[in-house]
Amino acid sequence: MQDQPLHSIILGAVSSLPQGPVAILFAEDPSEIAGTIAHHQKLGFDAILLIGDDLGVLPAFDAEVRHLPVLVRNRDHVVEMLNLLIPALAGRWIYWGFNAEYLFFPFCESRSIKDLTAFMEEERRSSVFTSAIDLYAGDLYRATNAVDPSDAYLDRSGYYSFQRYRDGQPLDRQFNIFGGLGWRFEEFVPWERRRIDRVSLFKARSDLTICTDLLLSDDEMNTVSSKWHHNITCAVMSFRVAKSLKRNPGSTFEIANFTWRQSERFSWTSTQLMELGFIEPGQWF
Repeated sequence: MQDQPLHSIILGAVSSLPQGPVAILFAEDPSEIAGTIAHHQKLGFDAILLIGDDLGVLPAFDAEVRHLPVLVRNRDHVVEMLNLLIPALAGRWIYWGFNAEYLFFPFCESRSIKDLTAFMEEERRSSVFTSAIDLYAGDLYRATNAVDPSDAYLDRSGYYSFQRYRDGQPLDRQFNIFGGLGWRFEEFVPWERRRIDRVSLFKARSDLTICTDLLLSDDEMNTVSSKWHHNITCAVMSFRVAKSLKRNPGSTFEIANFTWRQSERFSWTSTQLMELGFIEPGQWF
């Protein structure tokens, strides 16, 4: 399949997807593929597109899951594929993330992704601001790749934000957010990879693109909330940075454990994330 042009592969996969919200999952390695798919199925996505190759033995997929065996090379390649998918899915809400990443929004245990997107449209919003919050295994001797959903921890503090500027001018309601493992182990993480803000959930348009800094081409869609009141925010709970730090030869032997005095065990509930201030319900959700 990889011998075909990428655009034809993408368009062929999209044409067979069921209608409704779509979760696009980029699999960089075999870790937690089944768990990642199951989590987003539970959220109520009508279709899941798994993109990745050389993933070993894959689990049996339900009908709403499509597997696209394209090797995920790097972030620029992910952006290239997203910019093919966005216009092809125009008019539909899409979430994008990686394997071992899990979308959480307020009250997601009892409300579906369709409840969230319908509410956002009533709020005249076409995107939801998200932050990628690092997860890491509590015992790196047992979970050598730092991925262990049964023993996952997060940093409960150590996050900060800065006003976002362009050409010396502040961008209204836009912020660059930092924290987590990229802040604590900054000597191993390039500057351009330390931001944790990400617009992972938005309504696709034919004229919309995503840039290599993971910002959308429509400035309003990069804002935290509307001008008139606070909106819902979401979190992408992610083992991705922890995996990278343990996979990288320059850092793996320098890190005996990720836990520290500000570590807290992740309960896999939206209540915990709201109490810590990582997500908020906005008004009336």
